[in-house]
Amino acid sequence: MPLLGAHESVAGGLYLAFDRLHQVGGEALQIFTRNQRQWHPQPLTKDEVDLFQAAWQQNNNSPVASHASYLINLASGKQELVEKSIAAFEAEIHRCDQLGIPFVVIHPGSHGGDGVEAGLSRFTKALDLALEGTGAGVTVLLETTAGQGTSLGSRFEELAFVFEHSRYPQRLGVCVDTCHIFAAGYDIRTLSAYTQAMEEFDRLVGVGRIKFFHLNDSKQKLASRVDRHEHIGQGAIGLDGFRCLLNDSRFAGHPMTLETPKGDDLQEDRDNLLVLRRLIDKPAVASHMQP
Repeated sequence: MPLLGAHESVAGGLYLAFDRLHQVGGEALQIFTRNQRQWHPQPLTKDEVDLFQAAWQQNNNSPVASHASYLINLASGKQELVEKSIAAFEAEIHRCDQLGIPFVVIHPGSHGGDGVEAGLSRFTKALDLALEGTGAGVTVLLETTAGQGTSLGSRFEELAFVFEHSRYPQRLGVCVDTCHIFAAGYDIRTLSAYTQAMEEFDRLVGVGRIKFFHLNDSKQKLASRVDRHEHIGQGAIGLDGFRCLLNDSRFAGHPMTLETPKGDDLQEDRDNLLVLRRLIDKPAVASHMQP
């Protein structure tokens, strides 16, 4: 079975994210290690690291990923922004290393109107510089995107470019966001459509590079290129698309986290996780899900 969970708040302390995950019955966690809207957050303290690792151990060492700051744009054509982005991403990788978090998710950035090829080249070069300045204990996961505006990473070919041109492909993986690939034009609503989309990903990138999933339905239609998350089964993807993914034997044991809207009581996370778990172990679907 895949390991289902959610992105949870770290308000009050990083370690409290595990308490919130426990409250919703989650098995996998995504967090921000620092405020994602700040360029120069404070370094981690020893107490923060110790409390986080103790809480993690108490939570059965659930899979954890960090999501990098939204301010970071390694594909920018503005030198000052690229330099700030490299420094911020190096700091993020270092925090993950301190905490023991094995994965950090990052968007491939925006080319700002200079074109996909220029943006991908800049992103790959800047990513390599960030990796060069950090240890190898953290895997960087390139997140699939919806293709909104001038953002990169909405086509599988674009992810393949980074793997092919990076000097550190062994330190890279992929985080697939269901809402994003759907908004980018990859239909996953039926078994045949899902199979076709995954075959294309495997041909271009390789499904073995997928290490993490974001489970989000989409408020907008197929190929809208609009990134708007919806609760599971209540959007344009629908339940069948998630049923196909959850019963794909290639991803058994993979961490999959919600990024859907929720209130302070986290009830929406509980509801969405219940919906997802009810879709698992459907033999008629799973039998078609062999690599």
